Amino acid sequence: MTFGTVDQSTRLLDVIECDIVPLTRKGVARGNKLFGAAILRRDDLSIVVAETNNEVKNPLWHGEIHAIKRFHELPAEQRPNSDDCVFLATHEPCSLCLSGIAWAGFTEFAYLFSHQDSADSFAIPHDIRILKAVYAVPDPDRVEPAPGRDLYNRENEFFSSHAIAGPPQLDERIARIAAIYDELSATYQRSKGSAGIPLA
Repeated sequence: MTFGTVDQSTRLLDVIECDIVPLTRKGVARGNKLFGAAILRRDDLSIVVAETNNEVKNPLWHGEIHAIKRFHELPAEQRPNSDDCVFLATHEPCSLCLSGIAWAGFTEFAYLFSHQDSADSFAIPHDIRILKAVYAVPDPDRVEPAPGRDLYNRENEFFSSHAIAGPPQLDERIARIAAIYDELSATYQRSKGSAGIPLA
């Protein structure tokens, strides 16, 4: 599946705006970051589980990891196989969440905001910092990774990742959702550090 058709992109934006955002508002009010995720059935993009960041409980409960946790807490008879699902992240997953998606067997995920958006628009630069500091091994003939190199392989043997894309008629909708996340970010930034999250 590619996430470029109007119907697919609209459905993913619906899930973000109507299912993930309400959870994230509550989470941010408790001091959590604004990252959320949902797991959808591949055949009809219906929701299996939606979640948000819960780092105030455990620093590993990023939105994506918390969604995977909740997915595996479902009774086995209610839980589809992970390869029959699509993983949706509001923000491009960090190194922890990329690994979690791979370990949990999800073969495809989509995201709305990029790593650079997380750093620039939402003042949360840790995804890029960790990917560069821990994983970006220099080439033998360089002291730094090659300029412009992606921070991870978006197509690999474990998964393929896709930015939510669509025709220009979705631009207004995406801008509206971005404004909601700007508001959530402002709330988070005001209380940042008060909840005891190690990388606030």
